[in-house]
Amino acid sequence: MGQEIEKKFLVKGDFKNEAFKATRITQGYLSSVPERTVRVRVKGEKGFITVKGIGNSSGASRFEWEKEIPVDEVKSLLELAEPGVIDKTRYLVKNTDGKHTWEVDEFYGDNEGLTVAEVELENENDTFDKPAWLGEEVTGDPKYYNSMLMKNPYKNWK
Repeated sequence: MGQEIEKKFLVKGDFKNEAFKATRITQGYLSSVPERTVRVRVKGEKGFITVKGIGNSSGASRFEWEKEIPVDEVKSLLELAEPGVIDKTRYLVKNTDGKHTWEVDEFYGDNEGLTVAEVELENENDTFDKPAWLGEEVTGDPKYYNSMLMKNPYKNWK
């Protein structure tokens, strides 16, 4: 069982020329209550089921368990999922410190126009360089959680 520690930011500039990989992701939620989320996703050619716990007070750390499952099982489970689907492309961008990799998610559908970047850390005090295209930090802000974007998509924020 693992612990996820990450910081999340809005993206304000062009990052795509720095990306070394791009993967399409489609996901839905079997449970999206704050105390636990259960997500199923197709990421490229692979399927996954993930359980996440509630975040700590800073919102940067929380329990995470993930297991690869067959894509056809993900598709069957998506039929049981709560309404709303997250559709996005995840770009991977090496950080200039050589130690971290940014995961930059560009959303489609009801979340079109939203792009967020996350960096996974070894601990909450881990330092990292911030690229020029990085915007405001939104770590711990629930409205940017994928499970919340499914319920209250970006198109409704304006």
